[in-house]
Amino acid sequence: MNTTPQGERVHIAVFGRRNAGKSSLVNALTGQAVSIVSEIKGTTTDPVRKAMELPPLGPVLFIDTPGLDDEGSLGEQRVRRAYDVLAQTDLALLVVDATVGFGACEADLLAALDEREIPTVVVANKMDARAARGACRVPRRAVWVSCATGEGVEPLLRSLADATPGAQSPAARPLVRDRLAAGDVVVLVTPIDGAAPKGRLILPQQQVIRDILDAHATALVTQPSELALTLARLTAPPRMVITDSQAFAAAAAATPPGVELTSFSILFARYKGDLAVLEAGADALAGLQDGDRVLVAEGCTHHRQADDIGTVKIPGALRRATGKALAFEHVRGGDYPADVSGYALIVHCGACMMNRRGMLHRIRLAQAAGVPITNYGVLLERMRESQSRS
Repeated sequence: MNTTPQGERVHIAVFGRRNAGKSSLVNALTGQAVSIVSEIKGTTTDPVRKAMELPPLGPVLFIDTPGLDDEGSLGEQRVRRAYDVLAQTDLALLVVDATVGFGACEADLLAALDEREIPTVVVANKMDARAARGACRVPRRAVWVSCATGEGVEPLLRSLADATPGAQSPAARPLVRDRLAAGDVVVLVTPIDGAAPKGRLILPQQQVIRDILDAHATALVTQPSELALTLARLTAPPRMVITDSQAFAAAAAATPPGVELTSFSILFARYKGDLAVLEAGADALAGLQDGDRVLVAEGCTHHRQADDIGTVKIPGALRRATGKALAFEHVRGGDYPADVSGYALIVHCGACMMNRRGMLHRIRLAQAAGVPITNYGVLLERMRESQSRS
């Protein structure tokens, strides 16, 4: 559980006013001094993340956010940072100071959570304070706790599992196992080149292997140069071949007719996003014109290689496929423009380091702006298909 990637954890964000007890609640729930606790208002200035295991939800990520009532120009920026966390929140905890009560900032946050259909638990903190219950008015049933004494924390932990829909759990969503039967053989084509991490497979490859094993199927791993030999040694064709996007052409040439062929990136387009939308986004390839702006977005901040796929290979492939002078812009990690209306196309990575809600948020931003969005694997396969037809 400790090594579960951040993108595979249920994201639980904690919101509330300054000094409502958000940081104290995170510390109480995790059993660790994760966040700094102080009587001084505005101690938490940036979202603080803590990964842990929370039975029966399993691996989760707690996010402690700045106060919703922060003031001044700097305070407004902190409040925006808190609201930015909504894009990746699977479950929200709204902490209300029971000695102060429920006010406008809590109501605004609840409205934003309801608009995004984010499950929410309202937590009335400081139940140990005199007359706290009389001061606290909430529009929905609250769970009462005292972070100072620990009272109510255990019932709150149990309520989190009840409030989180099963579909939010990564374990509830298959990568590929829903297309497999026990005993199937799947061949994985994984290039070991300059971009491959030293001594290990990249995260999408690891996750696909695990999903195959969960289906009680067999995973065979090979490099593109050995794929034909690997297939020849099998007594029967495999159920499926899954390849790195950049080796799609070589994998397609070697894969026997009738054997399903896909890529890790296409599987992640379905797992983390909306495959139909990302496939439709690749249709924009034919309409790109000179000077069009293309946003290339990555969910992580990995070290750049000389032949980096996002900054080198994708732009080069698009320029060759379209013959157009395109203008490329790049964002990484949590950096992502709120307004994407100026782009002709958005090309996203597989989002293996993001949670699904975060990726779906980016897809919805594109749809609202009328901008086509696709991902690396879908786009590369579309370009390969176009080249093979021509």
